[in-house]
Amino acid sequence: MKHNVGGIDRSIRIIAGLVILSLFFVLGENTRWWALVGFVPLLTGFIGWCPAYLPFGIRTCKMRRD
Repeated sequence: MKHNVGGIDRSIRIIAGLVILSLFFVLGENTRWWALVGFVPLLTGFIGWCPAYLPFGIRTCKMRRD
């Protein structure tokens, strides 16, 4: 599995994931479970790979030169 999420993209995903997850404690009881969607950007930010980028061939990270 090659990385396809760059540094800035990863930072934005981690911050956005934490913000969305924090909504779990703010939202009403019936809607708070939607805040768990914040795990998606948080996880993709930490591992540096996004499955949604694959079909479109998107890479926000720099290519390595070996």
